[in-house]
Amino acid sequence: MDIHKLTIVQTRQGLINKKFSAVEIAKVFIEKIKKNNPDIFAYLTETPDFAISQAKEVDKLISQKKDIPLLAGIPSAIKDNILVEDIKCTAASKILNDYIAPYDATVIKKLKSQKAVILGKTNLDEFAMGSSCEHSAYGPTRNPHDLSRVPGGSSGGSAAAVASDMAVYALGSDTGGSIRFPASLCGVVGLKPTYGSVSRYGLMAMASSLDQIGSLTKTVEDAKIVFNAIKGKDPLDSTSVEQKSGEDAECDIKKIKLGVPKEYFIKGMDKGVEKKILRAIDKFKALGAKIEEISLPHTEYALAVYYIIMPAEVSSNLARYDGIRYGFSETESESLLDTYLHSRNKGFGDEVRRRIIIGTYSLSAGYYDAYYLRAQKAQTLIRKDFSEAFKKVDAILSPVSPVTAFKIGEKITDPLTMYLFDVFTVAVNLAGLPAISIPCGKVNNLPVGLQIIGPAFKENRILSLGQLFEQNQ
Repeated sequence: MDIHKLTIVQTRQGLINKKFSAVEIAKVFIEKIKKNNPDIFAYLTETPDFAISQAKEVDKLISQKKDIPLLAGIPSAIKDNILVEDIKCTAASKILNDYIAPYDATVIKKLKSQKAVILGKTNLDEFAMGSSCEHSAYGPTRNPHDLSRVPGGSSGGSAAAVASDMAVYALGSDTGGSIRFPASLCGVVGLKPTYGSVSRYGLMAMASSLDQIGSLTKTVEDAKIVFNAIKGKDPLDSTSVEQKSGEDAECDIKKIKLGVPKEYFIKGMDKGVEKKILRAIDKFKALGAKIEEISLPHTEYALAVYYIIMPAEVSSNLARYDGIRYGFSETESESLLDTYLHSRNKGFGDEVRRRIIIGTYSLSAGYYDAYYLRAQKAQTLIRKDFSEAFKKVDAILSPVSPVTAFKIGEKITDPLTMYLFDVFTVAVNLAGLPAISIPCGKVNNLPVGLQIIGPAFKENRILSLGQLFEQNQ
């Protein structure tokens, strides 16, 4: 039996039926990581001793014939911008090279209460800024389908870990597509929940009004299990919301109306990718759903709006990395100002510095109204587009990425081209909506993802639609 290929549901079944123990599973994955991680570089930090100690607790519960939670004993990977107490957390930046997390993020507390097994921390674009996982200070992650290509970003390490069977599931964060984009490029399921449905406490802030923690899994059913484990209101995150459970859990496909935005089928999209997406839409039609063309007229402004609002929040959030309180510090400096400047210059990579500069500029006196304020007004129009669309349709279907995985190093020197890869994903974050990327085929042996977008807090609806699509692939 290939234990490392099992889903959450299958692994749990095997544990309950005593086909294998939690320690045996953990050891299989630890060996797999030891063998494959040097080539793929999905993990920045491996925690084998921690994983074995967690697995032993689960085996003890099973031997005592106690009921175990859904995620008990299931090996997981955590993006390295989510804090796990007493484990290194770098956000893939030199400035946090030796930073040890002093507490658990709320999502980690929830996973630990489920007796989940944590195998390690995964690579990402530095401070989650990037679409290719090439902006890590420690080197790029490689796509398991083709090691010469990118896995997508910023949660590239988490997506690659699941796609290469080095974890059963992983947590990532999504600010403008950072879960869905790598899920699409690596051929796994990526769920970005509604803003506020999962606590951000213990997630290193990038753009606080857009960041959301979500999951990367092998199946939609697994995505649902992880989402139910980590969601919910948290007194430590004032933006988190309590959801009603069970709503939209089942959907009658013959009563469902799905919207296809005409603005999302643009010039420049890879023809093979477009074909796979249109075929997936036809599949829903064949299953009985009504398909309707819709318009999201302000889509053309989404990228520009995102790349003003996000850097503005980045410049504020990253001010805390000053070389004084924690992290890398340039101690040779002659004055306090020099310590700040030299620590940040040497500690941050090019992309992070670029976004801090853009954000500081757009918030500066004389430019705030021209850029940031106008971007916020346009963001309101983008939200309104979606709320109007959801009066007519139950969910929206679209591509996740205009292309399949590109070669490592191919686009890194052209930041504007890199930013364009977010064209189908950023509007969802600007509107705070839930969306899921589901594999819908391959082009030249490289995966393509279909995006299902739902109204706010309707995760169950998009998960049900996703499951139906997956079962009828």
